[in-house]
Amino acid sequence: MSTTGTPETTPLNEPPLKRAISAKLLILFVIGDILGTGIYATTGKVAGKVGGALWLPFAIGFVVAILTAASYVELVGKYPKAAGAALYTQKAFKVPFLTFIVAFMVMCSGLSSASAAARAFSGDYFQEFTDAVPPTLIAIIFILALASLALRGVSESVKTNVVLTLVELTGLVVILGIGLYAVLTGDGEPSRLGEFQAEGTGYALLTSVLGATALGFFAFVGFEDSVNMAEETKDPVRSFPKAIFIGVGVTGTIYVLVALVSSLLVEYTVLAKSSGPLLEVVKAGGVDFPPRLFALIALFAVTNSALINIMMASRLCYGLANEKVLPRGMGRVLRNRRTPVNGIIFVTLLAIGLVSTGEIEGLGDTTAFLLLCVFAVVNIAVLVLRKDHVEHAHFRTWTPLPVLGAITAIILASPLSERGADVYIRAGVLLAIGLLLWGINKVVLKVHGEE
Repeated sequence: MSTTGTPETTPLNEPPLKRAISAKLLILFVIGDILGTGIYATTGKVAGKVGGALWLPFAIGFVVAILTAASYVELVGKYPKAAGAALYTQKAFKVPFLTFIVAFMVMCSGLSSASAAARAFSGDYFQEFTDAVPPTLIAIIFILALASLALRGVSESVKTNVVLTLVELTGLVVILGIGLYAVLTGDGEPSRLGEFQAEGTGYALLTSVLGATALGFFAFVGFEDSVNMAEETKDPVRSFPKAIFIGVGVTGTIYVLVALVSSLLVEYTVLAKSSGPLLEVVKAGGVDFPPRLFALIALFAVTNSALINIMMASRLCYGLANEKVLPRGMGRVLRNRRTPVNGIIFVTLLAIGLVSTGEIEGLGDTTAFLLLCVFAVVNIAVLVLRKDHVEHAHFRTWTPLPVLGAITAIILASPLSERGADVYIRAGVLLAIGLLLWGINKVVLKVHGEE
């Protein structure tokens, strides 16, 4: 077995995906995917759940993300192929139905994330420039534009990601600079950093923090997307450990600092009402930084998140079609561009449908819920697969980490997090669509005598 796991041909006799992502590009890809919609759009909603102690849910989310990231690093090094969590689930449990459910949950998490980004794009940040266009129409046009870019090719998409990542990092550096200025000049209210909006029993405080952490975890999702780019990465066994750990480490540190600055400068009740909470921080910071310029930076940031999620979901369709888990048509590749054309079309249609089902908080919480369920399975899978040895060397995580990762993911996905009923309904409808696809695929395979 090669260290890259590159297939010369696929089961559909389609050309292989193009290996265009270097180690440095992969690091920026991971950072760019984690940064973006979560911190730019949901900071205020997290504050609404927890209060002024906004930094705490992000700090807990950082720890949970590191636990699961370690499991992903071991598994992508062991099996450097495109299907990610679905591949690991199938190898560990060999239950095709469970594999499909996990795969569809990952795909839908990416699409709900892209839809949340589309909603964030059309919200307060865009309205700094004009409110003449209906937000839903803006969100749909936004998704279609990104799908067109994804069709052009992985090289174009990843290079666009590099530019957008640098822009969104600039925006967060601006926020941190404003925070530093506030501290040096004595502005801000440090007492807010210890405020909790929950009153009464310790149980109320616990569920408030868990709910805020579950939503705030949306800001950390993204590192799992990168494993679906394994077949388009040069030397993935060596590239992924560095890329994922650096990506989660950099973004986690930035998130906690941005949360501290946001709470220091703005009341949590004000943050909670805004779909562009960091814009409120800029306006309250006492620094002459043009709000419209920051709004433009934020628009680039949420664009980056949506682009990467559409890329991820379409590659997942491609990988699962090659494994005969999804209908074969999902594996069709645009020959002149070598991009998964049918996968891109399918996920784009689903993303457009999701845009009309909720606002940023509901879509973001749906993303986090779906992925927390998947992360619980992945953390268990990494332990099961310890008995499966491969010929090449790869990263191996410390055994207690996936155990803790599974436990924390299950807790955050549980009703203890007090998420809204709309999240469970939306996730249920998405899974029902998945079950319909599963059934169609089973019938087709049976007709062709391939089951």
